[in-house]
Amino acid sequence: MVESNYDILGIIEGSTEKEIRNAFRRFALRYHSDRGGENDQFIKIKQAYEDLKIGKKYPETDLEKIRNSRVYSGDSEENIRRKNRILGQELSKEMKIAEEWAIDLIRTNSTSTRLFGSKTLGEIELERKANGTLSIKGNFMAGNLTYDGSIIMQGNITSPSWTEEFRTHIHLTKGDFKFINPLENKYRIENGARIIVDNGNVVVGNVFGRKYKIEDQEGRVGIYETREQRTHISAPKGKIIAENITNTVSLDADSIMVLTLEDDVQINAREILLYGSKITYDIIIKLKKGGVIRFFENFSIQSLSNDAIIKLENGKEIRLFDIKTKKIKDLADEFVPNKNEYDKDATMVGNGFTITYEMLDNLSKKSTKNQNVGWASKFRFPRN
Repeated sequence: MVESNYDILGIIEGSTEKEIRNAFRRFALRYHSDRGGENDQFIKIKQAYEDLKIGKKYPETDLEKIRNSRVYSGDSEENIRRKNRILGQELSKEMKIAEEWAIDLIRTNSTSTRLFGSKTLGEIELERKANGTLSIKGNFMAGNLTYDGSIIMQGNITSPSWTEEFRTHIHLTKGDFKFINPLENKYRIENGARIIVDNGNVVVGNVFGRKYKIEDQEGRVGIYETREQRTHISAPKGKIIAENITNTVSLDADSIMVLTLEDDVQINAREILLYGSKITYDIIIKLKKGGVIRFFENFSIQSLSNDAIIKLENGKEIRLFDIKTKKIKDLADEFVPNKNEYDKDATMVGNGFTITYEMLDNLSKKSTKNQNVGWASKFRFPRN
């Protein structure tokens, strides 16, 4: 049984203000450190007295202390982990209840609206609509939710730090997952959350992962270990439409449409549509057989990072640097009917361009062939 503030001060519920004050004074004389008492116990009774003055019956739980805390800079690493474990555990319990509630509604083909969480945890509203779509309003911060239908969402999606056990995982067995006006509302998916859509599309806003350093587990000074919480979105039979994809993210779909790719991003699709002018370092683009990569904006491919890598399904790899040479233009002349689409001297400048799987495969073959040409052939020396 949870001890109430009345129990802590040794008085009955409903005591008058004077009785509460007298009880506090009596305990304060016993436990104050100036009188040789226990400081922890004094803090406890003082907090109980302050709570009862504002009508609060029970002391704050560990979770409430975390949620009400404003400053974390002084926290040790272990305290941060403990707080995240508590938050993750409590939120995961709520989402388990929400999942069971949604399953019951599907089974009876019913509609209903219900709040989960609390003002302390953060409230989230779920509503099953007449067409079977599940509406989510609020921030999804931890736990699993599997739903047999579409989800529309107004809020951000994140995942608790320091723990794999309560990581956010949303799974749709059918239907689409969509944010409502994601660009206008600036909704985010971040911190290692996972969204898996078996038979549908995903329409979201900005997607972020997370990398962080922890001190060496053996206590060596100045040595740190890098860990990552990779955010993952998968729609193997559908489309993923997103804005900026940044810092430790993986996308997997039949078709992917994004604006920019920055810092350790991996995308895998048959059709890849890039609407921005920014592809930075440590980017891997995996192209499925028969696929295409389409650049849409008016920019030169010279603005894209040389270090990005395109991997073909057959295992071949091409650096973006190789595409930023005239070699790709020569292949384009061979495969693209409208040869005037490209500037005859510059590399891939214009109103967008398409690179096909076949073009990249042939570029890889030509590069390999050129690498095998000996110095004698290059300088026309006679062969022995």
